[in-house]
Amino acid sequence: MHRRCSGPRGARPLCDDRRVSTEPTHATPFDARAFVGSLPRRPGVYRMFAADGAILYVGKAKSLRDRVGSYFTPANVIPKVQALVGQIAAMEVTVTRSETEALLLEHNLIKAHRPRYNVLLRDDKTFPYLWLSTDHAFPRLVVYRGARNAPGRYFGPYPNAGAVQETLHHLQKVFGLRNCRDGYFANRSRPCLQHQIGRCSAPCVGLIAAEDYGRDVGSAVRVLEGRNADVQRELAEHMEAASQRLEFEKAAVLRDQIAAIQALQAQQVVSADDERDADIFAVAGEPGEYAIGVMPVRGGRSLGTTHHFPRAVFAEPGEVLSSFLMQYYAVQASPPEVYSSLQLDDAAALSEALSAQAGHTVRVRRAQRGLAARWAEMTRDNAVQALRMRLARSDGWADMYAELALLLGRASPPARMECFDISHTQGEGTVASCVVFGLEGPLKKEYRRFNISGIEPGDDYAALRQAVGRRYSRIQAGEVPPPDLLVIDGGPAQVGGVAEVLAPLGFGDLPMLGISKGPDRRPGEEQLHLGGAAAGTQPPIIPGARSAALKLLQRLRDEAHRFAITGHRRRRARRFNESILETVPGLGPAKRRALLRQFGGLQGVLRAAQTDLEQAPGIGPALAQNLYDALHPGE
Repeated sequence: MHRRCSGPRGARPLCDDRRVSTEPTHATPFDARAFVGSLPRRPGVYRMFAADGAILYVGKAKSLRDRVGSYFTPANVIPKVQALVGQIAAMEVTVTRSETEALLLEHNLIKAHRPRYNVLLRDDKTFPYLWLSTDHAFPRLVVYRGARNAPGRYFGPYPNAGAVQETLHHLQKVFGLRNCRDGYFANRSRPCLQHQIGRCSAPCVGLIAAEDYGRDVGSAVRVLEGRNADVQRELAEHMEAASQRLEFEKAAVLRDQIAAIQALQAQQVVSADDERDADIFAVAGEPGEYAIGVMPVRGGRSLGTTHHFPRAVFAEPGEVLSSFLMQYYAVQASPPEVYSSLQLDDAAALSEALSAQAGHTVRVRRAQRGLAARWAEMTRDNAVQALRMRLARSDGWADMYAELALLLGRASPPARMECFDISHTQGEGTVASCVVFGLEGPLKKEYRRFNISGIEPGDDYAALRQAVGRRYSRIQAGEVPPPDLLVIDGGPAQVGGVAEVLAPLGFGDLPMLGISKGPDRRPGEEQLHLGGAAAGTQPPIIPGARSAALKLLQRLRDEAHRFAITGHRRRRARRFNESILETVPGLGPAKRRALLRQFGGLQGVLRAAQTDLEQAPGIGPALAQNLYDALHPGE
């Protein structure tokens, strides 16, 4: 059976690594249940492979987990689907930022690979464009299909006629650009219906000067090119001025215009107009667990992402990526441009070596701005998802649980673990979390939060005791099954306090484990403190940074921490009737106001991508990342 290495085909140094998808080997047949369980509920494209490596089918999805999972449900008895599923030996996915990007990427992949189960499109005429004439004093903006040989500018492609028509209508409402034919324009004596409904500034009868109309055309072009930060800023200033003049209806219209521009912004990450050839590389993870994403771009079109998992226990991300590039291009032809998500110290040497090898100039550089930066962000986002999916595979969980059982001296791994954590802001709005892990990973439907009250503000010990008492009272009543191992984020004091609560409830012998930071509080130096019947029988256990058992406990603890913080922020926001923006560290009043102006309100901020947030005044990449994580805690 065909075996696919994680590196370039035929590259011997990388053949020990595997892609994110389950590999079609005799030892590990495709496990559909495990693969579907590891997928995110985000838009993207999925590819199905036969045993010989051929692509069977390419599809897009609004939610990868839901769409891919639908193929493997017992209720799906469609003969064509059953025939397809019976041939699947492996699958791969590429996560995108929107359904539009997923559709365009699907189109690119179908044209490139022509899978046997896909309906093949004839040509690019399937996709409509927006066309701006350039041979008239008052240019017109219209929907266009066909060969792009007429003089003017073309924007697109758009996934369907509805999307391009909606974009045109919104741009007409914002900027009043005409869409009538030149002959109709030349013979008007009074404004037409388009002007009466607010979609045209009526240049045909002189209601707007050529200079002002030209400025509106320039603004519309900037929006279509994705360079709309200045346009939004101008609209935001007008909106704020209208609000100060108590012209709230006008301010609401401007707010809706800003929201419309955000929703319809043509950031063509999957299909660009510059027709460049480039490869984009991004690395995610930490020593011992790296994922490298590769996105080839040919003719300005992304061809999807592939992922590789080099084994580099001690190397830093830059070293891993540099070494990978040389191995990758040992068997692959290099394009003129190679972009990296990191600043590589040996970029100049890599450029020289690859140029000599390829016989043409190859520039290796960091993707810092513009379209290349958006490509790099998309590639890194997919690398992060690929690493999560790889770690979430059932065999990975089995290895971690087996090592945990060995570490604790148990005959079998714990089939059910619970972990508690506390979150508050200076004692205010205290929330405790309880997360549950099974042998196949998180059991999110069984997570629980507890709003803590009646304690001294800031007393984490009392909060922990109250949460554990409430939880195990329900377990005692038979409402919830008891765990095989209780994990506490803390040291011997926290473990001892929990034991005092559990004993009266009949759980005095429940196996417990406290996990505390090491002396320097660095990840990998955690100490484990036994509780329950084993309390005080031996010194703390220090598994070490490479321990799979410690990685499992770290993930359990971090998930409890995330779940507690999310609950605390929501409780605090409800109590003070405040925006969730006020709970983001580093986001002061001035930056919050700037964000709301930039995006036309909180809903616009919630819809914005991370790259959009970075463009707001005073918001850099680090703060944009924290803000996006706070607004989308489950992703």
